Amino acid sequence: MAAILLVEDDPLVRRGLHLALSRHGHDVRTADTGEAGMAAFAAAVPDLVVLDLMLPGLDGLEVCRRIRAAGEVPVIVLTARSDDFDVVEGLAAGADDYVVKPARPTVLDARIRAVLRRSTGVADGVREHGDLRIDTAAPAVSLRGAPVALTPTELRLLLTLSRAPGRVLSRQQLLEEVWQHDYLGDSRLVDNCVQRLRAKVEADPAAPRYVQTVRGFGYRFGPV
Repeated sequence: MAAILLVEDDPLVRRGLHLALSRHGHDVRTADTGEAGMAAFAAAVPDLVVLDLMLPGLDGLEVCRRIRAAGEVPVIVLTARSDDFDVVEGLAAGADDYVVKPARPTVLDARIRAVLRRSTGVADGVREHGDLRIDTAAPAVSLRGAPVALTPTELRLLLTLSRAPGRVLSRQQLLEEVWQHDYLGDSRLVDNCVQRLRAKVEADPAAPRYVQTVRGFGYRFGPV
């Protein structure tokens, strides 16, 4: 059972998802505004946040940014449209995944469980690549001896790429391995996460040393 914080201003949607997610075995708390959501988050940090983007007052994007700045709790955003702007803005703010409304409870539950699975359970070992050290047992990442704070999805992406330096993985392969989307998924999830990861582990994100683009194919780790 996961502790879920659901931040949604529409009372019908909020009640429906609360009931459905509870039936799927989750412990669900709700908030109807961004401010209330942040207060609930501060009072008891959940395992995962389900966050509507269109909130009155403090909007969902700002809530997502504040949650991400506060730590590594996974965030799934709810958006009324699959419009590029909504999706890209949500991912850029630090969301781990997104679901387009109307959100089918079975789909949302599957996404929640996938995000939580990939935030835990990595193989033991230490990988050292130049100045980057990846301790998969902790799990922890450090760069030139300084700790690097990664979200669960960013960590999973780094672990997947660094497992076989030099091997090129397509966006679809990364969606299947990192996001556990076994259908034709959205490559924007991968590209936005790569950008956030590079900002944290690369000295020059515009000329990456570790997470490299192979044009027309996908991404690879190194060689360093």
